[in-house]
Amino acid sequence: QVQLVESGGGLVQAGGSLRLSCAASGSIFSINGMGWYRQVLGKQRELVATITAGSNTNYADSVKGRFTISRDNAKKMVYLQMNSLKPEDTAVYYCNADVEYYSGTQRRSRADYWGQGTQVTVSS
Repeated sequence: QVQLVESGGGLVQAGGSLRLSCAASGSIFSINGMGWYRQVLGKQRELVATITAGSNTNYADSVKGRFTISRDNAKKMVYLQMNSLKPEDTAVYYCNADVEYYSGTQRRSRADYWGQGTQVTVSS
């Protein structure tokens, strides 16, 4: 019913920049909080940044001052601008959204959705 699709990952040298995008689609009524998480193989998924429907933001200490999360409610998209990238930022980045969606005639439900992930690799 709802899909999140990330794009924008890739290989970049340390100090470089990347911009991740995540598009939400489906039978969406509204999107509440959105966020970006990352995971390194063998480690737990960790929060990178979140943004509320009112655009209040929260960042992991490790990315503060380097990453910026933003959203376009009309386009149902969330972005992550990543600057001054470091090798330790290498991970699979996942988009997350708390979505209210149409689940039937005059019915709405709410669930947490994840994208499929996009690889970010920062070389030293």
